Amino acid sequence: MNKVETLENNLEERVKPLKSFLSRRSFLGKSLAVGAGTMGAGLLAKTLTAQVSNANSRGGLTRGDADILRFLAAAELIEADLWLQYNELGGIQDSEVPGGTGSPAYTAALQVLDGDMNQYIHDNTDDENTHAAFLNAYLESKGAEPVNLDQFRTLMGSTATGVNPDLIGRRLTNLTQLTVDTSWWTRYRSDNKNPDFGDTFPQAIAGLAAGQFPAIPRTDADLTPPDHLQAVANTAGFHFGFIEQGGTSLYPSLAQRVTHDEALRIVLSIGPTEAMHFQTWHDKAGNAPPLTDPTNGLVFPDLNSPPFGGEQFQTNLIMPEPTIFLSRTFPIVSIIRPTETDGAAMAAVNALTADGLFIGQTPEFFALLTELAQAADHARHGR
Repeated sequence: MNKVETLENNLEERVKPLKSFLSRRSFLGKSLAVGAGTMGAGLLAKTLTAQVSNANSRGGLTRGDADILRFLAAAELIEADLWLQYNELGGIQDSEVPGGTGSPAYTAALQVLDGDMNQYIHDNTDDENTHAAFLNAYLESKGAEPVNLDQFRTLMGSTATGVNPDLIGRRLTNLTQLTVDTSWWTRYRSDNKNPDFGDTFPQAIAGLAAGQFPAIPRTDADLTPPDHLQAVANTAGFHFGFIEQGGTSLYPSLAQRVTHDEALRIVLSIGPTEAMHFQTWHDKAGNAPPLTDPTNGLVFPDLNSPPFGGEQFQTNLIMPEPTIFLSRTFPIVSIIRPTETDGAAMAAVNALTADGLFIGQTPEFFALLTELAQAADHARHGR
């Protein structure tokens, strides 16, 4: 049996534990299943071969550490791509985050949520760029393979005035057909439920989770009528919260699998910045004005008035409500949620895919993302 055959057999053994997890929690569409099948074990075996050959040059990183950091690097590249699209149209344009020229009308609609939205978008974009660059540089410094997703930068994105013309048709993510899960809003307000216990939570904006809506102007036609443009900005506001709460959970979930002291320091240092982002966007989403989009019927209700309101929806309750943790027998405590480590990386892939971020991506993209997630989820402390 040659080395590749051995690696493929080992891969089959590593993937077996995922089956029960995927049947329980996966809500990924057909595209991911097709992608994983297209790649097969051969491509992953090549990656594992490279990792094994680098085993003695990782500077103390275990294979699992490298797998975790590689998945996080991929996640940060994805975040950096989507945030750059937001910044080109709605953020501050400067040398720190260059590329676009801005859309004054879209920026003004975002500033209805907060007058400093363009600054916050700019800073979030800058942060994600640095996260991706640092993680890849660190991997390379340890002789581990970095992550490059450039071959998948093929999506069209917006063609509205203000985007970087050089990046039209070269996007990694799609912000024009989002299905935004806003259950994060109610999840952080519950005092007796936790997703780690299998609990589910109602949507704050039910319509966003039931269709496909733009979070940036697709063309200049989306700049009118005013309520439509405001609905686009409102969608972005809730999408910001969705993206950053995912990162807030992902880092502590995967930190439980890290061995190398320096790698753990990286994960524990980047993770809290995602929580800072989430806290900001949780606050700003609550300022989205109630309206109905005249072009598609999307409703943004007044979350402070019946049938909403109260602790589940009230817009100024933005700090994590204490809730159950580890065991229902313990007193409730204010925590990040979820932080279950089993299947955490694959759950992140599932959520981003269900969000619509990857509409139009190739089977090879889904295959690679699945490979990275499964490797991270199979990392174990100490190996």
